[in-house]
Amino acid sequence: MKKKITVPDLRQKKENHERIVMLTAYDTPSARLVDEAGVDVVLVGDSLGDNVLGYENTIPVTMEEMIHHTRAVKRGLRRALLVADMPFMSFQCSWEEAVRNAGRLIKDAGAEAVKIEGGAAIAETVHRMTGFGIPVMGHLGLTPQSVNAFGGYRVQGKDAYSAERIMQDAALLQEAGAFAVVLELVPAELAGKISKSLSIPTIGIGSGPLCDGQVLVYHDMLGINPDRSYRHVKRYAELGVEIRQATERYASEVREGKFPTEENGF
Repeated sequence: MKKKITVPDLRQKKENHERIVMLTAYDTPSARLVDEAGVDVVLVGDSLGDNVLGYENTIPVTMEEMIHHTRAVKRGLRRALLVADMPFMSFQCSWEEAVRNAGRLIKDAGAEAVKIEGGAAIAETVHRMTGFGIPVMGHLGLTPQSVNAFGGYRVQGKDAYSAERIMQDAALLQEAGAFAVVLELVPAELAGKISKSLSIPTIGIGSGPLCDGQVLVYHDMLGINPDRSYRHVKRYAELGVEIRQATERYASEVREGKFPTEENGF
């Protein structure tokens, strides 16, 4: 078994100029597969809302659902660091509630760190959480829980003002104790500047090649939802098409009496 990945290992990877590989997972079988493939960090993202649970976006995802899926992923991991998203309204009301909910994800669900969206507005919360020994990963740029405020899924930091704000937010998160920060849909040049300015790792998604690591959604990377495509995603398989075709063959063989055969019986 390869060495277990821990929070300090990620900073060491940045110092050694080793790229960090991060991927989402939402259940035990997928967690086991990505872990065996050597992924460094597995994120139980609130993206389970629109990838697994059939929600329109991430906003309806509850703490109970996050705990349920984090427990399932935990059972499939041996090496990768397990990070769980804090869902919408699990941390915004007060830092006390944020600490309590983060504690549930770690104590009850088995997460080894949590991820939280936002910058200056949640810096004090991050400071409180890390002060209680809860490892926190930040998330800046396009923060999906703010999709209604943004008016859609759009690149952030394209103008000088918003770019400077993201730079400042990244510095504040590092100062508050975050051990890494996700940069989503941020211009590549800006992501590179942020990555150079921080001593903690940056994990990019749709933010170019200059971040310290990359993350993709499991279902997007594998093409499990074949009708969904994004510019920032590279598909490494077309499993959605293969699953559909395999199911069609199964249905056809059952209807035609070709399955089961004597070989499939006892």
